Amino acid sequence: MNEIFMWIGKNGLAVTITIVITAAFYYLGTLFMGRIVKRTVETSRRRDWNRKDIEKRERTLVGLFNNVWRVFIITIAAFTLFRLFFPGADLAPLFASAGIVGVAFGFGAQSLVKDFLSGIFIISENQYRVGDIVEIEGASGTVERIGARSTVLRDADGNVHYFPNGMVQHVINKTMGYSMARFSIAVQPSTDLEEIITLINETGAALAQEEKWQPKIIEAPSFVSVGEFTSTNVNLLISGKTQPSDQWSVTAEMRRRLLEEFEEKKIGLSSASGPAPASKRK
Repeated sequence: MNEIFMWIGKNGLAVTITIVITAAFYYLGTLFMGRIVKRTVETSRRRDWNRKDIEKRERTLVGLFNNVWRVFIITIAAFTLFRLFFPGADLAPLFASAGIVGVAFGFGAQSLVKDFLSGIFIISENQYRVGDIVEIEGASGTVERIGARSTVLRDADGNVHYFPNGMVQHVINKTMGYSMARFSIAVQPSTDLEEIITLINETGAALAQEEKWQPKIIEAPSFVSVGEFTSTNVNLLISGKTQPSDQWSVTAEMRRRLLEEFEEKKIGLSSASGPAPASKRK
């Protein structure tokens, strides 16, 4: 018991200082890391990036660098505390044996190295960011986290998908830079197409000028072309450019307004539906 009190009297202050300094660096480091990353992204951003692109880039890099910083601080603290608790321990044989084991383990950890390097390239090339809606290997969802080893998606049903970064070969990013509000409507062949096209363009232009929708719309939804047609229906393609992730709300509002206009002007829609619109994927 006396030996314990003697050890506490000799090393207790050093242990306390180590823990306090570690906690300070752990929390303050992540705070300053976030500020540094945000300032760096702001100063080095591309001209075609909008505010959402910048925020996604910041969240992605802040999460990555914070994880690296925490691992670094905890490793140093663990090593320091080990030397305090075991001052006479010789670490050279331990590091030598760890090197031999590491070489043997490395042959079985090639996939981990591949995942790590792929994650670095994904982030450095800005392929997708936290908050982007993407499709990876047939699964669509919102990117919740990009780690050093894996990417995490959450789909529209709330299911969470984990993808090792090394297996990500083809990515479809639905919210990079801008998005497209694109859908079609089916009308009867006997309908005056010129009247409908004018109505579509006027409705889209009015929507884009409203205070609520103006920040979301880059180019007003308008008539693009005539799609497939049969003896019972003619499909009209409508498209507009929106801010990232706003295409679904703009599409829904445009559909609602067109339906009201068609009902008011007695314009009949075809009973046969056109190509199914892309559903919102998260």
